Amino acid sequence: MEKEAGARIKINKLLEEAKWRFFDNEKGSANIVLEENVKLTPKAVNELGEDFDKVKEGFVDFLLLDQQSFPYVVLEAKSEGKNPLDGKEQARKYAQSLSVRFVILSNGNLHYFWDLERGSPNVITSFPTQESLSHFEQFKPDTRRLSDEKVKEDYIVLTQNADYEEDPRWDNDGERKSFVLEQDFKFLRPYQLKAIHALQNSAKNGFDRYLFEMATGTGKTLTCAAVIKLFLKTGNAKRVLFLVDRLELEDQAAKNFKKWLSKDYTTVIYKENKGDWRKAEIVVSTVQSLSANNKYQKLFTPTDFDLIISDEAHRSIGGNSRAVFEYFVGYKLGLTATPKNYLKGIDPNKLNEKDPRAWERRQLLDTYKTFGCEVGEPTFRYSLLDGVKEGYLINPVVADARTEITTELLSEKGYSLLIDAEEGKEEQTFYHTDFERKFFSDKTNLIFSETFLKNALMDPISGELGKSIVYCVSQNHASKITQILNQFADKYWPGKYNSDFAVQVTSNISDAQTFTINFSNNNLNGHTKWLEGYLSSKSRICVTVGMMTTGYDCQDILNLCLMRPIFSPTDFIQIKGRGTRKYNFSYQTKENGEVETRNNDKNNFKLFDFFANCEYFEEKFNYDEILTLPPRTGPGPGPGPGPVPIDETTIFTPDPLKTFQEKAIGPEGMKVDRKLFEKFEEVIKSDEFVKEKYEAGDMQAVEDYVKTEIFDKPEEYFSLDKIRKALKIDRRLTLSEVLDKVFGRLDKFKNKDELLEEEFEKFISIYKPESKYYYPIKNYLKAYITDTEIREIVESKEYARFATNPKVTMADFSSLNGYRDVVPEYVKDYVSLNIFM
Repeated sequence: MEKEAGARIKINKLLEEAKWRFFDNEKGSANIVLEENVKLTPKAVNELGEDFDKVKEGFVDFLLLDQQSFPYVVLEAKSEGKNPLDGKEQARKYAQSLSVRFVILSNGNLHYFWDLERGSPNVITSFPTQESLSHFEQFKPDTRRLSDEKVKEDYIVLTQNADYEEDPRWDNDGERKSFVLEQDFKFLRPYQLKAIHALQNSAKNGFDRYLFEMATGTGKTLTCAAVIKLFLKTGNAKRVLFLVDRLELEDQAAKNFKKWLSKDYTTVIYKENKGDWRKAEIVVSTVQSLSANNKYQKLFTPTDFDLIISDEAHRSIGGNSRAVFEYFVGYKLGLTATPKNYLKGIDPNKLNEKDPRAWERRQLLDTYKTFGCEVGEPTFRYSLLDGVKEGYLINPVVADARTEITTELLSEKGYSLLIDAEEGKEEQTFYHTDFERKFFSDKTNLIFSETFLKNALMDPISGELGKSIVYCVSQNHASKITQILNQFADKYWPGKYNSDFAVQVTSNISDAQTFTINFSNNNLNGHTKWLEGYLSSKSRICVTVGMMTTGYDCQDILNLCLMRPIFSPTDFIQIKGRGTRKYNFSYQTKENGEVETRNNDKNNFKLFDFFANCEYFEEKFNYDEILTLPPRTGPGPGPGPGPVPIDETTIFTPDPLKTFQEKAIGPEGMKVDRKLFEKFEEVIKSDEFVKEKYEAGDMQAVEDYVKTEIFDKPEEYFSLDKIRKALKIDRRLTLSEVLDKVFGRLDKFKNKDELLEEEFEKFISIYKPESKYYYPIKNYLKAYITDTEIREIVESKEYARFATNPKVTMADFSSLNGYRDVVPEYVKDYVSLNIFM
């Protein structure tokens, strides 16, 4: 009885949230009809539930009406203890008798949306609106048309200029190349065509999820543009959602789609077109902007998009973002540059849970499962080696360089130093994970910089240092390295630069995003002074932390330098991929009326590895070059005698405690705490940098700035913990949600139980368990997240302890079957336990 009533109440609420109406009101007439043998009154809407699936003459179904009040959707309701799919066949008969295409199956907790013209029911976490269904109704998928569509190398070009072959320059062999370059025509390469044809064949065989594994630099975005056109042109999609995981990729993808497809289709960035995104066929968004505070559920319904594409799939559907991806019904395509076998010679069974490679391996395997590739084979694969072999990409020359200190930091025993402590000298051990965070050495950074400059590849035309990207540990580290590199430039090449040889490109630097664009366009701080008229950037090095990794396209990069340890295989592959693109260096001179052109092809690039990252990810890596590091003493650039003295290494330690006082605070709390959040709001809203970066969606820059410039300052001593206590929140707060609350994007801070309910909904949407596991999983998931003892029992496999545990009994645990292992893996991969503390 309670389960039946509970299901009805939940279904009623979900319908109302999706703007369906039980009664006439100012927004329109009622569009929900129940069976005639149920007497409907306002009171009944809240009280219905008692024996609702045992009413005479059958179930009490909901019939949803369209705008003309014709039957539109059959909603078959089951009690909470039953599987919604139990009513599938009855709902089908009911829908067919009413000539209805759409069915919803629900028990109040688990819901399925079923398009009878398209196959099997899909799990949804909210109900579609009448408006979204009117869009979806126009969607008439036809896999035959999809698979039969002729896609040739000029598939995109025909949208750019349908009459390009009629232009006289196309028929002229001498002018054709310049014509193509001038018009920026995008012809598909053979392997890109193979990718699209593989998708068509997969669709022909009944699959609606696809995965492209394509190396960085092989044109995944262009391939996607062709896929998007294929689906829109054949009527297999009316609207496409393109998800990325970085702001710069959002802007880059939107610009490319507009450039290539605008004559046939409209592209918008969601956050810039919140009011009229429905007018566009292609909507681009970062997955973070939709997943924050579950905004995707409020902004969209499950049927708003017919094709969902996830760029860098195992990043943009990792963590809670996967719930966004699974929320929508429709075709789904994932893209990844990270191959499944990215760890050569690594035994996955020997990876422990603290090893970042173990986490990423699970994420990647999850990605393969998400896109229907459980057997480990993507829909299409094109590796870096394929690209090199066929002449589209180039491999790096890897240079290994380690100082005495970094060699020790990389060793298992670590690097030990005697440091000053309150009770005299104290030994402290550092590892490579501590570099530049706990451990800092000016001398090491000087050696890194000089070694890099003396061994880097030079521009083949001008002879100056080739364009380079240096990756640092932190923004503070990037600032130091930038300064050192500029000092060296003054010494080596006097008069050529004005402290603009190297430029810091991190989120705390204004216009950093513009710097990356200008660097790619060869006009960062103007053009080179080395050769007049040569189109190359004056600034030669961008020093960054993580901004210029995924998706950054600068084809004439000649040097990449890792002045940091890397723990993510994906990051390693992405960084390496910044240099794999081919390029032709060209320069024209004019003498005596004749034009002379010099051309040099980019045949390789250098990857400087100061922290054995290649060795870490690829065991027994054969380095192309082993560099001998210069010895050094003295405070600045320039060679000097002897090795680096150990005692010149600086260690930062906190000041010792000087005073200690106690004061009791009454139950009313301190006034400063009660007013603290209001003061914090005032400070944040009055800060122009914060407002600008927040509105631009650059949350990383905002958070870094607040942590360094606003938190823990003598004026107020703001901190997340103080804000939490002032607001009496029963869990930890994240800085992003506090900022969302300040700027009005968050109505209220959710308590611990509300967040647990959300985590359970996400789990259901991803794993889609049978209804009988619903309550056991829910209880187990919540307990595992919030209870240290439960986690200890599971991780130690001491299951007998469940016999005396009040939260999860032995019977509960036994009833979970395979979910006993799935839940812990889900929590480890997707849930931040810290927030529930």
